[in-house]
Amino acid sequence: MPWFYLLVAGVLEIVWAYTMKQSHGFSRLIPSLITVSVMVTSFWLLAVAMRTIPLGTAYTIWTGIGAVGAFLVGIIFLAEPVNAARIIAAILIVSGLVLMKLSSA
Repeated sequence: MPWFYLLVAGVLEIVWAYTMKQSHGFSRLIPSLITVSVMVTSFWLLAVAMRTIPLGTAYTIWTGIGAVGAFLVGIIFLAEPVNAARIIAAILIVSGLVLMKLSSA
């Protein structure tokens, strides 16, 4: 279950990053409320996962899921630019996440 909690926490990090963008600097109420509530839930699930998963592994995977997920959401939903360097960077992040998972007990 800790790995499931970590995965959900990472997905929620993507959600709060997107809704934070939609809040326009916390000037729009509904996206701001969603951001804060999803952020708290994401942190809570990360903390629960850290009961079992080592800090370095859990935090690295959580931020990696959020980073790559936000990158993809930006491209798909916000029409952010795509270029070779950004794609290579995302591939390197995913490679690091896989290696981190494989090196964990």
